[in-house]
Amino acid sequence: MSTDTPGAGTPKAVGIVWGLLILNTLGSAGAKTIIPLPRSLIQLVTMGALVGAFALALGLNLRLRIRSSAFVLLLTLLLVPSVISSLQLESGLGALFRCGRLALFIATLWLLTRWWDGGLTFVRHHIRMYFAVLGSVAAGALVSPGAAMPELYGGRLVGALWPLTPPQIGQYAAVIIGLTVLLVLGRRTDKASAAVIIVPSLVLLALTHTRTATLGMLMGLTLAIGSLVLTSAAARRFFTWAVVIVAVAGVGFAPALRAWFLRGQSQEYLTSLTGRAKVWDALLAAPRTTGEKLFGMGLGDKSFGGLPIDNSWYAVYQEQGWAGVVLVSAIILVLGGVALLRPPSLARACAIFLISYCAIASYTEAGLGDASPYLLHLALAASLLATPTAPAPLMTPVTPTTPHIRVPSWARGRR
Repeated sequence: MSTDTPGAGTPKAVGIVWGLLILNTLGSAGAKTIIPLPRSLIQLVTMGALVGAFALALGLNLRLRIRSSAFVLLLTLLLVPSVISSLQLESGLGALFRCGRLALFIATLWLLTRWWDGGLTFVRHHIRMYFAVLGSVAAGALVSPGAAMPELYGGRLVGALWPLTPPQIGQYAAVIIGLTVLLVLGRRTDKASAAVIIVPSLVLLALTHTRTATLGMLMGLTLAIGSLVLTSAAARRFFTWAVVIVAVAGVGFAPALRAWFLRGQSQEYLTSLTGRAKVWDALLAAPRTTGEKLFGMGLGDKSFGGLPIDNSWYAVYQEQGWAGVVLVSAIILVLGGVALLRPPSLARACAIFLISYCAIASYTEAGLGDASPYLLHLALAASLLATPTAPAPLMTPVTPTTPHIRVPSWARGRR
């Protein structure tokens, strides 16, 4: 589809497809909700959302017009080790089901590439949908504060209406805060509208006590705004004020910030990454065949020995082997390389923020090897780095002319 303005010709229904993909990646495991929701019902809703997203995307793109995308191509190649390892059924029949889910997820992204033109349309869909998710979290906290901040999670904010964990909520809040800040700097939204999103999202992020999301947001924004400093006076002013505010907060609120960061944990426990390192060491020490080292054990629930892996790279190695690790590394490197080669722009800054956030969060969060919010963040980055479609050539109207008639000399002067 060719348009003069990126995103101008994108159907509104594409936003519904994106929202359904987000709903699919919310997951089915988390805190206890106010109204108990059977896991089977949640899985039915999330899988139904994915099927609906694919069907709607196919209906919008019946002619199967797609654009070349190294990101989606690498994701498609990631299906190969996923299927090879899952066919061994070491992770049960659920592994094949997860492969089917990943295949449908990737197919939907292929259909959406038709509208990837480097515009900010999908950024706005991303912000709106995740802000709606955060709205449900805030509503749950207002209805039942006890259920929203249970002792089981150390008083951290969880989803009381839909089962969301603190890291999930922190991730969604951090991502839309970062994207909204960049839209303000690029003058693509007004400050009042931005404050409506940023302020409550910051409150929810603080209540989750999620260190990974906070550090990822700060470091991602630093890199993204740094890419705009040479071309944007607003970015330079924001960067200067941010440095001043961080310096003052670091001096004046150091004890409070340290207490928030530690979350009541000891320094030794924090150094071991809240016990994650023990799971990683056990995972690496487990005996494996050559095939399992190359292609993994099959798509599972991102756990080892009944404990969450909480690291994208170890999770990919466990489930898709070295082949998966190489492909996921290629995804990050390709997106990052393309972003560095693009000229400074707001779209490039948003892409840099998303790529850097996912790379940082991958150290303590799993999800880069399967259908997840992290893959959606990277898909959004890929859409921002896509080259704009060439506008349709303008047809110059041909004005009919009256043929020149030669008048004989003997007829000149007569009427």
